[in-house]
Amino acid sequence: MNNPAFQTLVASDFRPVKIGYPPPEIAHDAQGVWRIKPLEQLEAYPERLTDRLVSGAEAFPERCLMAKRDARGEWVRISYRDMLARARRIGQWLLDQGLSVERPLLILSGNDLEHIQLMLGAMYAGIPYSSVSPAYSVVATDYAKLRHIVETVTPGAVYAADGAAFARAIEGAVDESVSLILGQGQVPGRNSVPFATLLDTQPTRVDAAHAAVGPDTIAKFLFTSGSTKLPKAVVTTHRMLCANQQMLLQTFPFFADEPPVLVDWLPWNHTFGGSHNVGIALYNGGSFYIDEGQPTPRRFGETLRNLREISPTVYFNVPKAWEDLTVALEQDAQLREVFFARVKLFFFAGAGLSQAAWDRLDRVTEAHCGHRIRMMVGLGMTETSPSCLFSTGSVMGAGYVGLPAPGCEVKLVPVDGKLEGRMRGPHVMPGYWRNPEQTRAVFDEEGYFCTGDALKFVDEAHPALGLVFDGRIAEDFKLSSGTFVSVGPLRARVITSGAPYVQDVVVAGMNRDDIGLLIFGRVAECRQLAGLDEDADLLAVMTHPAVRAYFADLLGRINQTATGSANRVAWLRLLETLPSIDHGEVTDKGSINQRAVLGRRAELVDSLYAGQDPFVITPAGAR
Repeated sequence: MNNPAFQTLVASDFRPVKIGYPPPEIAHDAQGVWRIKPLEQLEAYPERLTDRLVSGAEAFPERCLMAKRDARGEWVRISYRDMLARARRIGQWLLDQGLSVERPLLILSGNDLEHIQLMLGAMYAGIPYSSVSPAYSVVATDYAKLRHIVETVTPGAVYAADGAAFARAIEGAVDESVSLILGQGQVPGRNSVPFATLLDTQPTRVDAAHAAVGPDTIAKFLFTSGSTKLPKAVVTTHRMLCANQQMLLQTFPFFADEPPVLVDWLPWNHTFGGSHNVGIALYNGGSFYIDEGQPTPRRFGETLRNLREISPTVYFNVPKAWEDLTVALEQDAQLREVFFARVKLFFFAGAGLSQAAWDRLDRVTEAHCGHRIRMMVGLGMTETSPSCLFSTGSVMGAGYVGLPAPGCEVKLVPVDGKLEGRMRGPHVMPGYWRNPEQTRAVFDEEGYFCTGDALKFVDEAHPALGLVFDGRIAEDFKLSSGTFVSVGPLRARVITSGAPYVQDVVVAGMNRDDIGLLIFGRVAECRQLAGLDEDADLLAVMTHPAVRAYFADLLGRINQTATGSANRVAWLRLLETLPSIDHGEVTDKGSINQRAVLGRRAELVDSLYAGQDPFVITPAGAR
């Protein structure tokens, strides 16, 4: 390998773990198209995801499937046997209400025990469900995305975890004719059914309904993040979910050796949390502990509390949480003992983990365990339920996504000077619900799903080493000189170089002479850098001399490695307002919509290029 950005992994440096790495079959044709197919065949998988619930209830009835703390802080656990009994009762109630694929169940809730019972009850009865981001109800103010979702799936029943919290959203988006189930509280002026009522239902025909569920039965409608347009409803079948879990099992065979234990907060309205992580626990007879912590200063303490009690076998989180967890591991002996007791793999997703943070985690891990623990990344999307590629090979480095899992075929097609990754396999969706036009637009003539993600080889001379993420094709643009700017790699470099003070970056410059950056800073970290208290507003934080001096230095460091106008930055601007979910600048999972930010802040961008903004930072220094 002759790429200095990557290093060869030495297996003996890491905690032993069974990882599959099927050699690929790779072909390259005269049109520049690459085809990558694993030689390992995908093994048989169940027809229904709920078959794993049934078999688990028979084989290990008392094993915990799902757990969450109650108001007193005690863990409430639901076993496989109890969960199956609850799913049957809930499924019967949904059938009695006439719910169907045309009138599915809509769930307005964060991750909780009622949520998982409704998910499994609906799937058991063959009724699709859709888990909707709580942000569309309790953060948004115009409810446009929630109304769009309701109009798209036409639910027959809606569950809301809390009547008071979701009342305004329900009034603004849900017709009174739709049955309303509430976890607690009331919605003034609306009839509702307490969740507990569903558990009082006696099963009669639900088992027959379950027997009629097949691989192509729709399990759920999973909405895309809506980062560029209104969210699309991805048809997610039992075949997709089961095939993807079997792909995961063959990629990580250690799931079969020891039932996985997860401590996880990632939201179930997203494919990573709700399909990937919940599925890993259920498919492999594992246990899932719902973490109510999040990587924020006020809520991360709950995550640490949970990890001092529950030892995961595999741990998933976003880069910010890994950074905070590393600091806590360095300081807390009890946390180290419990967290490292049996964890075999780390995963991160959502953004790049800076090399400095990665090295620091490796140091504390090696000091405690005597060796490092492998950090895995991959590539997946809502439309592929979600997993396609994993970094299971012998290479390490930022952006490395590896090779396809068994059952996933990859085609790389030249598009606008890059290679677009396209996926085919039993884990890929049949299409978007009630949207044939957009469905046709994302499949090519051979039935491959066109991801819009650019990929490239670590080393084209040795393609079997695997692939590297090369940005989103739709985000790339040309300068006025015709120079092509690859947004993804530049954005990742700025976030990594600016850790821990950069939350996200928007790259400007389309049809301009040079590149500029709009930066959303991490508020808590920038406030600490400025030495300001929590009452200081964003403007005071982002214009503080200490913060501006740091970002002036960052700009210099970025340009030190620039090779030309395609990656040299002329200016950067710290934004003193947060991205808006109502205006589409950010999705509920925190993904930045580059075009929406640039469009909404067009006047600011114009003033920056005109040299009329007092807060711009240039290579000459902060003005």
